[in-house]
Amino acid sequence: MKKRVVLLTVLLAFVSCKKDQTNSPDEKETVQSELLIKASAYFQPISSVENENLDPAKVELGKYLYFDTRLSKDGNISCNSCHNLNTYGVDNLAFSPGDDGSLGGRNSPTVFHAALHSMQFWDGRAKDVEEQAGGPILNPVEHNIKNEKELEDKLRQVDLYKEKFAVVYKEDKQPITFKNITNAIGAFERTLMPESRFDKFLEGDVKALTAQEQRGLETFISVGCITCHNGVAMGGQMFQKFGVYGDYWQETKSSKVDNGLADLSKKDAEKYMFKVPGLRNIAHTGPYFHDGSVKDLKEAVRIMASLQTNIKLSQEQIDDITVFLGSLSSDIKDEVKKSPFES
Repeated sequence: MKKRVVLLTVLLAFVSCKKDQTNSPDEKETVQSELLIKASAYFQPISSVENENLDPAKVELGKYLYFDTRLSKDGNISCNSCHNLNTYGVDNLAFSPGDDGSLGGRNSPTVFHAALHSMQFWDGRAKDVEEQAGGPILNPVEHNIKNEKELEDKLRQVDLYKEKFAVVYKEDKQPITFKNITNAIGAFERTLMPESRFDKFLEGDVKALTAQEQRGLETFISVGCITCHNGVAMGGQMFQKFGVYGDYWQETKSSKVDNGLADLSKKDAEKYMFKVPGLRNIAHTGPYFHDGSVKDLKEAVRIMASLQTNIKLSQEQIDDITVFLGSLSSDIKDEVKKSPFES
Protein backbone atom coordinates (compact mmCIF):
# COMPACT_ATOMS: atom_id res chain seq x y z
CA MET A 1 0.00 0.00 0.00
CA LYS A 2 2.82 2.37 0.95
CA LYS A 3 4.55 1.62 -2.33
CA ARG A 4 1.36 2.54 -4.22
CA VAL A 5 1.08 5.85 -2.34
CA VAL A 6 4.71 6.72 -3.08
CA LEU A 7 4.27 5.81 -6.74
CA LEU A 8 1.08 7.93 -6.95
CA THR A 9 2.90 10.86 -5.34
CA VAL A 10 5.72 10.61 -7.87
CA LEU A 11 3.23 10.45 -10.75
CA LEU A 12 1.34 13.49 -9.46
CA ALA A 13 4.59 15.41 -9.11
CA PHE A 14 5.54 14.47 -12.68
CA VAL A 15 2.15 15.59 -14.02
CA SER A 16 2.41 18.82 -12.06
CA CYS A 17 5.86 19.39 -13.54
CA LYS A 18 4.50 18.78 -17.05
CA LYS A 19 1.72 21.31 -16.37
CA ASP A 20 4.32 23.87 -15.34
CA GLN A 21 6.15 23.22 -18.61
CA THR A 22 2.98 23.80 -20.60
CA ASN A 23 2.76 27.22 -19.01
CA SER A 24 6.24 28.13 -20.19
CA PRO A 25 5.03 29.94 -23.36
CA ASP A 26 3.28 32.49 -21.12
CA GLU A 27 6.44 32.89 -19.13
CA LYS A 28 8.37 33.34 -22.36
CA GLU A 29 5.96 36.00 -23.51
CA THR A 30 6.38 37.80 -20.19
CA VAL A 31 10.16 37.78 -20.55
CA GLN A 32 9.86 38.93 -24.17
CA SER A 33 7.55 41.75 -23.15
CA GLU A 34 9.93 42.84 -20.41
CA LEU A 35 12.78 42.91 -22.94
CA LEU A 36 10.64 44.98 -25.30
CA ILE A 37 9.92 47.50 -22.54
CA LYS A 38 13.61 47.67 -21.69
CA ALA A 39 14.65 48.04 -25.33
CA SER A 40 12.07 50.76 -25.94
CA ALA A 41 13.84 52.93 -23.38
CA TYR A 42 16.93 53.04 -25.62
CA PHE A 43 15.74 52.51 -29.20
CA GLN A 44 12.95 53.73 -31.45
CA PRO A 45 11.65 52.19 -34.70
CA ILE A 46 11.90 53.78 -38.13
CA SER A 47 8.15 54.39 -37.96
CA SER A 48 8.74 56.93 -35.19
CA VAL A 49 10.56 59.24 -37.62
CA GLU A 50 8.37 61.96 -39.08
CA ASN A 51 8.23 61.52 -42.83
CA GLU A 52 9.28 64.63 -44.67
CA ASN A 53 7.08 65.72 -47.53
CA LEU A 54 9.77 65.24 -50.13
CA ASP A 55 9.02 66.42 -53.65
CA PRO A 56 9.06 63.30 -55.87
CA ALA A 57 10.54 65.35 -58.71
CA LYS A 58 13.38 66.47 -56.44
CA VAL A 59 14.00 62.89 -55.29
CA GLU A 60 14.11 61.73 -58.92
CA LEU A 61 16.56 64.50 -59.80
CA GLY A 62 18.69 63.57 -56.80
CA LYS A 63 18.81 59.98 -57.97
CA TYR A 64 20.06 61.03 -61.41
CA LEU A 65 22.80 63.08 -59.77
CA TYR A 66 23.65 60.25 -57.36
CA PHE A 67 24.37 57.87 -60.25
CA ASP A 68 25.96 60.40 -62.62
CA THR A 69 29.71 60.01 -63.22
CA ARG A 70 29.77 63.55 -64.63
CA LEU A 71 29.95 64.66 -61.01
CA SER A 72 33.60 63.59 -61.04
CA LYS A 73 36.40 65.28 -62.98
CA ASP A 74 37.17 62.52 -65.49
CA GLY A 75 33.83 60.75 -65.20
CA ASN A 76 35.15 57.65 -63.47
CA ILE A 77 33.03 57.60 -60.31
CA SER A 78 29.64 58.63 -58.99
CA CYS A 79 28.19 58.79 -55.48
CA ASN A 80 27.07 55.21 -56.05
CA SER A 81 30.66 54.06 -56.60
CA CYS A 82 31.58 54.36 -52.92
CA HIS A 83 28.02 54.07 -51.58
CA ASN A 84 26.69 51.28 -53.76
CA LEU A 85 22.96 50.80 -53.35
CA ASN A 86 23.28 47.17 -54.43
CA THR A 87 25.51 46.42 -51.42
CA TYR A 88 23.69 48.23 -48.62
CA GLY A 89 25.14 51.66 -49.41
CA VAL A 90 28.85 50.77 -49.19
CA ASP A 91 31.57 49.33 -51.43
CA ASN A 92 32.87 46.86 -48.80
CA LEU A 93 36.42 48.22 -49.18
CA ALA A 94 38.64 49.53 -46.42
CA PHE A 95 39.31 52.69 -48.48
CA SER A 96 37.49 53.77 -51.63
CA PRO A 97 39.24 54.69 -54.90
CA GLY A 98 38.63 58.21 -56.20
CA ASP A 99 38.29 59.54 -59.75
CA ASP A 100 41.98 58.99 -60.51
CA GLY A 101 42.20 55.69 -58.64
CA SER A 102 43.93 57.02 -55.52
CA LEU A 103 42.50 55.86 -52.20
CA GLY A 104 40.75 57.94 -49.57
CA GLY A 105 41.97 58.00 -46.00
CA ARG A 106 38.88 56.76 -44.16
CA ASN A 107 36.28 54.05 -44.68
CA SER A 108 33.13 55.02 -46.60
CA PRO A 109 30.10 54.56 -44.31
CA THR A 110 26.72 53.42 -45.57
CA VAL A 111 24.35 55.96 -47.05
CA PHE A 112 21.36 53.93 -45.81
CA HIS A 113 19.77 55.71 -42.81
CA ALA A 114 22.53 58.36 -42.89
CA ALA A 115 19.88 61.10 -42.80
CA LEU A 116 19.04 59.97 -39.24
CA HIS A 117 22.49 61.03 -38.04
CA SER A 118 23.03 64.42 -36.42
CA MET A 119 26.37 64.83 -38.23
CA GLN A 120 28.16 63.37 -41.23
CA PHE A 121 31.70 62.04 -41.90
CA TRP A 122 33.87 60.36 -39.26
CA ASP A 123 34.85 63.79 -37.92
CA GLY A 124 31.32 65.22 -38.10
CA ARG A 125 32.33 68.15 -40.29
CA ALA A 126 29.00 68.21 -42.18
CA LYS A 127 25.72 68.80 -40.40
CA ASP A 128 23.44 66.82 -42.74
CA VAL A 129 23.34 64.67 -45.86
CA GLU A 130 22.89 67.73 -48.08
CA GLU A 131 26.12 69.30 -46.84
CA GLN A 132 27.87 65.93 -46.90
CA ALA A 133 26.99 65.42 -50.57
CA GLY A 134 29.17 68.36 -51.55
CA GLY A 135 32.26 67.20 -49.66
CA PRO A 136 33.39 64.28 -51.85
CA ILE A 137 32.59 66.20 -55.04
CA LEU A 138 35.14 68.91 -54.24
CA ASN A 139 37.66 66.57 -52.60
CA PRO A 140 40.76 66.17 -54.83
CA VAL A 141 41.18 62.56 -53.73
CA GLU A 142 37.56 61.68 -54.42
CA HIS A 143 35.48 63.26 -57.24
CA ASN A 144 38.17 65.89 -57.83
CA ILE A 145 35.91 68.68 -59.13
CA LYS A 146 38.01 71.85 -58.85
CA ASN A 147 35.30 74.14 -57.51
CA GLU A 148 31.54 74.66 -57.44
CA LYS A 149 31.53 76.69 -60.66
CA GLU A 150 33.20 73.88 -62.61
CA LEU A 151 30.39 71.49 -61.79
CA GLU A 152 27.68 74.09 -62.34
CA ASP A 153 29.05 74.93 -65.79
CA LYS A 154 29.29 71.24 -66.69
CA LEU A 155 25.70 70.41 -65.72
CA ARG A 156 24.30 73.54 -67.33
CA GLN A 157 25.28 72.02 -70.67
CA VAL A 158 23.18 68.90 -70.08
CA ASP A 159 19.63 69.06 -71.48
CA LEU A 160 18.35 66.52 -68.95
CA TYR A 161 19.41 68.73 -66.06
CA LYS A 162 18.32 71.99 -67.65
CA GLU A 163 14.83 70.51 -67.82
CA LYS A 164 14.68 68.82 -64.41
CA PHE A 165 16.30 71.61 -62.36
CA ALA A 166 13.93 74.13 -63.95
CA VAL A 167 10.95 72.10 -62.72
CA VAL A 168 12.23 71.47 -59.17
CA TYR A 169 13.83 74.86 -58.52
CA LYS A 170 11.48 76.99 -60.61
CA GLU A 171 11.70 79.90 -58.17
CA ASP A 172 15.43 80.32 -58.82
CA LYS A 173 16.63 82.58 -61.61
CA GLN A 174 19.45 80.07 -62.23
CA PRO A 175 18.23 76.63 -61.04
CA ILE A 176 21.48 74.72 -61.57
CA THR A 177 23.63 75.75 -58.62
CA PHE A 178 25.95 73.75 -56.40
CA LYS A 179 23.58 74.29 -53.47
CA ASN A 180 20.65 72.89 -55.44
CA ILE A 181 22.76 69.96 -56.67
CA THR A 182 23.58 68.86 -53.12
CA ASN A 183 20.04 69.63 -51.97
CA ALA A 184 18.60 67.24 -54.55
CA ILE A 185 21.10 64.49 -53.73
CA GLY A 186 20.21 64.86 -50.05
CA ALA A 187 16.51 64.53 -50.85
CA PHE A 188 17.15 61.22 -52.59
CA GLU A 189 19.29 59.95 -49.71
CA ARG A 190 16.54 60.80 -47.23
CA THR A 191 14.39 58.12 -48.85
CA LEU A 192 16.92 55.35 -48.13
CA MET A 193 15.46 54.21 -44.81
CA PRO A 194 14.22 50.61 -45.06
CA GLU A 195 12.58 48.88 -42.09
CA SER A 196 14.21 45.93 -40.29
CA ARG A 197 12.89 43.07 -38.16
CA PHE A 198 14.18 44.93 -35.11
CA ASP A 199 11.83 47.77 -36.01
CA LYS A 200 8.97 45.25 -36.02
CA PHE A 201 10.07 44.08 -32.56
CA LEU A 202 10.12 47.66 -31.25
CA GLU A 203 6.63 48.15 -32.66
CA GLY A 204 5.40 45.31 -30.46
CA ASP A 205 5.94 42.12 -32.44
CA VAL A 206 8.06 40.24 -29.90
CA LYS A 207 8.24 37.22 -32.21
CA ALA A 208 10.05 39.27 -34.85
CA LEU A 209 13.34 38.34 -33.13
CA THR A 210 14.57 34.79 -32.54
CA ALA A 211 15.48 33.57 -29.06
CA GLN A 212 19.19 34.04 -29.76
CA GLU A 213 18.63 37.53 -31.17
CA GLN A 214 16.74 38.42 -28.00
CA ARG A 215 19.59 37.10 -25.88
CA GLY A 216 21.96 39.20 -27.93
CA LEU A 217 19.79 42.28 -27.44
CA GLU A 218 19.71 41.66 -23.71
CA THR A 219 23.50 41.36 -23.64
CA PHE A 220 23.91 44.41 -25.89
CA ILE A 221 21.97 46.43 -23.33
CA SER A 222 23.45 44.92 -20.16
CA VAL A 223 27.13 45.32 -21.10
CA GLY A 224 26.64 48.98 -21.99
CA CYS A 225 26.71 49.11 -25.79
CA ILE A 226 23.63 51.32 -25.54
CA THR A 227 25.71 54.14 -24.05
CA CYS A 228 26.73 55.16 -27.59
CA HIS A 229 24.55 53.03 -29.86
CA ASN A 230 20.97 54.08 -29.19
CA GLY A 231 18.06 55.94 -30.75
CA VAL A 232 16.54 55.26 -34.16
CA ALA A 233 19.90 55.04 -35.95
CA MET A 234 21.55 53.13 -33.08
CA GLY A 235 24.39 55.66 -33.19
CA GLY A 236 25.35 58.65 -35.29
CA GLN A 237 24.58 61.25 -32.62
CA MET A 238 27.82 61.79 -30.74
CA PHE A 239 31.61 61.62 -30.71
CA GLN A 240 33.47 59.04 -28.66
CA LYS A 241 37.10 58.23 -28.13
CA PHE A 242 38.00 55.00 -29.89
CA GLY A 243 40.01 53.24 -27.21
CA VAL A 244 38.70 54.39 -23.84
CA TYR A 245 40.47 51.45 -22.17
CA GLY A 246 43.44 50.97 -24.50
CA ASP A 247 45.07 52.01 -27.76
CA TYR A 248 42.71 51.05 -30.56
CA TRP A 249 45.51 50.29 -33.02
CA GLN A 250 46.83 47.57 -30.71
CA GLU A 251 43.55 45.69 -31.11
CA THR A 252 42.73 46.55 -34.72
CA LYS A 253 46.31 46.18 -36.02
CA SER A 254 45.75 49.39 -37.98
CA SER A 255 48.57 50.32 -40.34
CA LYS A 256 48.16 54.00 -39.46
CA VAL A 257 47.22 55.77 -36.23
CA ASP A 258 44.42 58.18 -37.14
CA ASN A 259 44.05 61.12 -34.75
CA GLY A 260 40.36 61.40 -35.55
CA LEU A 261 38.60 64.65 -34.65
CA ALA A 262 41.89 66.20 -33.49
CA ASP A 263 43.03 66.47 -37.11
CA LEU A 264 40.16 68.88 -37.68
CA SER A 265 39.96 70.67 -34.32
CA LYS A 266 43.72 70.68 -33.56
CA LYS A 267 42.87 69.86 -29.93
CA ASP A 268 44.88 67.15 -28.16
CA ALA A 269 41.86 66.40 -25.96
CA GLU A 270 40.00 65.21 -29.07
CA LYS A 271 42.63 62.74 -30.24
CA TYR A 272 41.20 59.42 -31.42
CA MET A 273 37.62 60.71 -31.21
CA PHE A 274 35.30 59.72 -34.05
CA LYS A 275 31.61 59.97 -34.76
CA VAL A 276 29.86 56.92 -33.35
CA PRO A 277 28.60 54.99 -36.41
CA GLY A 278 25.03 53.82 -36.67
CA LEU A 279 24.59 50.06 -36.51
CA ARG A 280 21.77 49.54 -38.97
CA ASN A 281 22.84 47.02 -41.64
CA ILE A 282 26.14 46.54 -39.82
CA ALA A 283 26.17 42.85 -40.81
CA HIS A 284 26.57 43.91 -44.46
CA THR A 285 28.74 47.01 -44.28
CA GLY A 286 32.18 45.73 -43.33
CA PRO A 287 35.09 46.10 -43.13
CA TYR A 288 34.68 47.96 -39.85
CA PHE A 289 35.89 51.07 -38.05
CA HIS A 290 37.14 54.34 -39.53
CA ASP A 291 40.00 52.59 -41.32
CA GLY A 292 38.29 49.37 -42.33
CA SER A 293 40.92 47.50 -40.34
CA VAL A 294 38.68 44.64 -39.15
CA LYS A 295 36.76 42.40 -41.56
CA ASP A 296 34.96 40.08 -39.15
CA LEU A 297 31.93 41.43 -37.27
CA LYS A 298 32.45 39.12 -34.31
CA GLU A 299 35.99 40.44 -33.93
CA ALA A 300 34.67 44.00 -34.15
CA VAL A 301 32.18 43.22 -31.37
CA ARG A 302 34.94 41.77 -29.19
CA ILE A 303 37.20 44.78 -29.77
CA MET A 304 34.46 47.29 -29.03
CA ALA A 305 33.55 45.60 -25.74
CA SER A 306 37.19 45.45 -24.71
CA LEU A 307 38.18 48.99 -25.68
CA GLN A 308 34.97 50.86 -24.91
CA THR A 309 33.47 49.05 -21.89
CA ASN A 310 36.50 47.21 -20.47
CA ILE A 311 34.53 43.97 -20.61
CA LYS A 312 35.84 40.68 -21.93
CA LEU A 313 32.88 39.02 -23.55
CA SER A 314 32.49 35.26 -23.64
CA GLN A 315 32.31 33.61 -27.04
CA GLU A 316 28.63 32.93 -26.43
CA GLN A 317 27.99 36.62 -25.72
CA ILE A 318 29.89 37.64 -28.85
CA ASP A 319 27.89 35.16 -30.93
CA ASP A 320 24.58 36.34 -29.46
CA ILE A 321 25.30 40.03 -29.99
CA THR A 322 26.45 39.39 -33.55
CA VAL A 323 23.28 37.45 -34.32
CA PHE A 324 21.21 40.26 -32.81
CA LEU A 325 22.99 42.81 -35.02
CA GLY A 326 21.81 40.77 -37.99
CA SER A 327 18.22 41.69 -37.10
CA LEU A 328 19.10 45.31 -37.95
CA SER A 329 19.45 44.36 -41.61
CA SER A 330 17.07 45.88 -44.14
CA ASP A 331 17.18 46.57 -47.85
CA ILE A 332 15.68 49.01 -50.32
CA LYS A 333 13.58 48.04 -53.33
CA ASP A 334 15.31 46.80 -56.48
CA GLU A 335 13.90 49.63 -58.58
CA VAL A 336 15.54 52.17 -56.26
CA LYS A 337 18.91 50.44 -56.68
CA LYS A 338 18.75 50.62 -60.45
CA SER A 339 20.53 53.51 -62.15
CA PRO A 340 18.11 55.86 -63.96
CA PHE A 341 20.59 55.93 -66.84
CA GLU A 342 20.07 52.21 -67.49
CA SER A 343 17.64 51.41 -70.29
